[in-house]
Amino acid sequence: MNSAISRRFALLLGAALVSAGVAGAAAAQDKPVLKFSAVFSDGDIRADAMRMLGEAVADGFTFQPHFGATLFKQGTELVALQRGNLETGIVAPQDIANQLPAWSILTAAYLFRDAAHLKEFFDSEAGQEMKSMAEETLGVHIVAPVYFGARQVNLKPEKTIKTPADMAGIKLRMPGGDAWQFLGTAIGANPTPMAYAEVYTGLQTGAIDGQDNPLPNDYNMKFYEVTSQIVLTSHLIGFDLFVVSKRAWDSLSADQRQKLESEAKKAIDWSTQKHLDEESRLVQFFKDQGLKVYEPDVAAFRDYAQQKYLGSEFAKDWPEGMLDKINAL
Repeated sequence: MNSAISRRFALLLGAALVSAGVAGAAAAQDKPVLKFSAVFSDGDIRADAMRMLGEAVADGFTFQPHFGATLFKQGTELVALQRGNLETGIVAPQDIANQLPAWSILTAAYLFRDAAHLKEFFDSEAGQEMKSMAEETLGVHIVAPVYFGARQVNLKPEKTIKTPADMAGIKLRMPGGDAWQFLGTAIGANPTPMAYAEVYTGLQTGAIDGQDNPLPNDYNMKFYEVTSQIVLTSHLIGFDLFVVSKRAWDSLSADQRQKLESEAKKAIDWSTQKHLDEESRLVQFFKDQGLKVYEPDVAAFRDYAQQKYLGSEFAKDWPEGMLDKINAL
């Protein structure tokens, strides 16, 4: 009798465990999988922020981050989102502008004053207009901008730079592509395309006179070893975009959308503050390394650049009145 009861109990227990296992697997399957792709490295501040996001949404999502362009190459993230091969990722505004020319306004020099102005714009009605345009036209939902530093001019020559006129003849390395080359022209320089990995040697040999990047990049790449000064032009507020494919976004419930968006913005705010703190620290670091670090006549640079853009082919696609809305914030 006892043996029969034991066998029955074992069978019931086994069935219960199987049932629990099936229920657990079903629950796991119910959690949306969000593959995430970014070009920045695993050691980047932004990678830390994305890991924080993954932990914050772990109860409701399976967040799978891939850094260092290991899942998709730089510049291909947007197409991967559009094709349904990727649920979420970091996309450059220049990549959006390539498909949606009206967005080129958001890649122009001196459009945003600082990280706070950038955030204020994307939270405004004008920012929502641009985000909705991208969602309707390109099929991606933009959550928020991801700040990674203001681009500054870093030069080998000791020539003092106060206005754009002082940049005349300066061979300034800029990334390849028409938009980037025009940016170099818009701050008065002679833009020279060069691969990022070649910049240190280019500065060392004199193939270029300078380069522009946020201060953390200058530090990470050790450009301060082969240059004499950093001119705090702040000519471009560097940012990318945290984007979710519309297909993935539409598949989520209202609560899931709210959770993902709110936690993403918290992580991005943390990352922004970390970048601002690092930029402040690095000003003194570069001075300690013997570099001159100073601010030019930023108003003169801004006026010169905005006039260059307004007279260019880029501006013909800008939404009417958008520049005034951004400047007024």
